[in-house]
Amino acid sequence: MAERSGKFAGEDPFALARSWLAEAEAVELNDPNAIALATVDAQGMPNARMVLLKDITDDAFIFYTNYESAKAQELEHAKTAAFVMHWKSLRRQVRVRGTVTREDGERADAYYASRSLKSRLGAWASRQSRPLKNRATLMAEVAKVTAQHGTNPKRPPFWGGYRITPVEIEFWADGDFRLHDRYKWWRENKADPWRIQRLNP
Repeated sequence: MAERSGKFAGEDPFALARSWLAEAEAVELNDPNAIALATVDAQGMPNARMVLLKDITDDAFIFYTNYESAKAQELEHAKTAAFVMHWKSLRRQVRVRGTVTREDGERADAYYASRSLKSRLGAWASRQSRPLKNRATLMAEVAKVTAQHGTNPKRPPFWGGYRITPVEIEFWADGDFRLHDRYKWWRENKADPWRIQRLNP
């Protein structure tokens, strides 16, 4: 499709997302892989927060968190999520909506092992999203788990990844006079071919 040339070219939305992220990594000062992750709780109340996207595979977007956190509880309840990845320097964004499953095997082990030792120990120490009396309490817990787990801690059983498998991906690029370029890719099932539609700005 000639109209989807340039930055929108290609037939694989995951390859396109990886390409845009690679461009952002060259110009964004901090966390070009940051995404605003949206979830909904059991009462239907929406929630959002920034997390770091750690992988774009051939069929999913992956991030990691504490399985006992508020976000994880909401993901486990709804089994769906959405996120937006925005790059101010490129004036582009990618929006994703999809279903959610755990990434809880060798890939999660490998990512955990790649983190700094302090980050690995921090994953053991933090009871994410739950009340904390003060920072001293947290640091005491870090010291405790450091003594328990040493310099090569295994991945905590309560910590791992989530895969968002999209049913919809939108690529957005800034245009003059607010006449932006938007393309939506969507499909109902993973086995279905992607359909692509240009959207009004």
